[in-house]
Amino acid sequence: MFDFKPEAGADSREVYRQLVDAAEALPADEPDGVANMANVASLLWEFLPNLNWAGGYRVAPTKTGDGKELVLGPFVGRPACIRIPFGAGVCGAAAETGETQLVADVHAFPGHIACDAARQSELVVPILRDGQVVAVIDLDSPNTSRFSKADAEGIGALANILSERV
Repeated sequence: MFDFKPEAGADSREVYRQLVDAAEALPADEPDGVANMANVASLLWEFLPNLNWAGGYRVAPTKTGDGKELVLGPFVGRPACIRIPFGAGVCGAAAETGETQLVADVHAFPGHIACDAARQSELVVPILRDGQVVAVIDLDSPNTSRFSKADAEGIGALANILSERV
């Protein structure tokens, strides 16, 4: 039985340490990337307060097969956009640049995609394998300025673990 939750009163550094430990334990021997993304989405939801969406998008061929785009992966939260072109919105910016996107107010982000009207802030961290983006971790909050550099660093550590498991 699994009962992964952060210790009560833990500071953010400790919460992320515990989250990373849990993420290392759950998919340690599982080769299926979708199953691993599903468990990580659940862990994110359990460990991090003030979210209305936690999950990921995988890099996949476009419907026409003439390029790549992000395709919705496992998540917890409100319904989401299914396909996002590279460069479009916060997730697409992370996929195109390979860089973390920490957005205090999504409505001020150029090209923001309004999949969920309740979203106010967003953190998207690319998952890289051999220098290429293979997926992104996406966190949304109904609060502006919900995410910090500490959140970006913690989710970055999680992305490093997932790089060989998605």
